[in-house]
Amino acid sequence: MYIVPIAWLYVSLMMAVAEATNTNGTVLGALLTFVLYGLLPIGLIVYFMGSKGRKRAIKARELAEMEAKAAQAPAKTQPLSDPDGSGHAATDPIAPVRKEP
Repeated sequence: MYIVPIAWLYVSLMMAVAEATNTNGTVLGALLTFVLYGLLPIGLIVYFMGSKGRKRAIKARELAEMEAKAAQAPAKTQPLSDPDGSGHAATDPIAPVRKEP
């Protein structure tokens, strides 16, 4: 997976060496060549290639935090007298039967 970035860094390093050893070249030009043709583009590409793994790690961390919170929170149990969970007392457990008019 990282063979292409490593190969491109090698190529850009050789370009920088050729720039530095040329009769008209300078060391500053060689450093700029290596940074602008090698480190900067490869750094961006490797960063973008790793975005899927970072998203996966963030989701796994959030899931672990949610599970930890769920394990620490006390389980809520509803009392038998409160079947709908509203917190209000039931007025009549059996609904009245209407007579037909």
